[in-house]
Amino acid sequence: MEAEPVFLGSISRIGKHGKGLAHELVAAFSDKLRSGAIKPGERLPTESELMQSFGVSRGVVREALSRLGAAGLVQTLHGIGTFALEPQGESRFRIDSPSPDGLADMLDVLELRASLESDAAGLAATRRTDEQLSDMRNALEDFARHLTAVGDTVTPDFRFHLAIAQATGNRYYGDLMSQLGLAVIPKTRVSSSWLDVEHRIQHLQKVNQEHQDIYAAIERCDPEAARAAMRIHLVNSRERQRRAYATAPEMPQQSPNQAATRSPD
Repeated sequence: MEAEPVFLGSISRIGKHGKGLAHELVAAFSDKLRSGAIKPGERLPTESELMQSFGVSRGVVREALSRLGAAGLVQTLHGIGTFALEPQGESRFRIDSPSPDGLADMLDVLELRASLESDAAGLAATRRTDEQLSDMRNALEDFARHLTAVGDTVTPDFRFHLAIAQATGNRYYGDLMSQLGLAVIPKTRVSSSWLDVEHRIQHLQKVNQEHQDIYAAIERCDPEAARAAMRIHLVNSRERQRRAYATAPEMPQQSPNQAATRSPD
């Protein structure tokens, strides 16, 4: 049996704290990657090895690796493994992902996004390419396929917002969205499974229509309309999250697999 990597022994088993297991795992590995304890080019343990070493689920491991990849700390080569990269200079802008279970964090992120993404939508309306517009359209179509059937709406929701950020022509908008990853899409305590079918469809239709309004403004190259549509969408999203937490019943902790079907923004 291959010996356990030395650096694993220097990372304590993580516990279930306020910011979530994936957040703790990301923090632990980020420290080792940036300090040089894990060298550039070094292969990280497999998902199964990480699950066993840290006592966490596969979903937690995958989310942590995704965040590390978005931060430019690791690269995953499918079928080969995940490898450490040369850390970026500390001068590069960084921001922590919001706590998955904290209302205050999510509301603060949505407030930040309302400012940043409104301008991003305006820039995208004047700079987007046909290919980038197609990426937005494909994300919306994937989202629309789950309007009446339970499924993953978080991923296409994120892809839509990321495509807009990338269409600004300013790499820092895209970098910021990529670093936050799927955590940027609100995941409230109110999962779609706790909404009856009619209410769930109504909720997703509202989100979908807001997305369509943003897309239409970007498609016709109308920056002011794109800015307004994005701001309306994210302000509405913030209010939906606030109301959801205010009215939600106390629910048991959800598994990572259940979290994948939670309501999008």
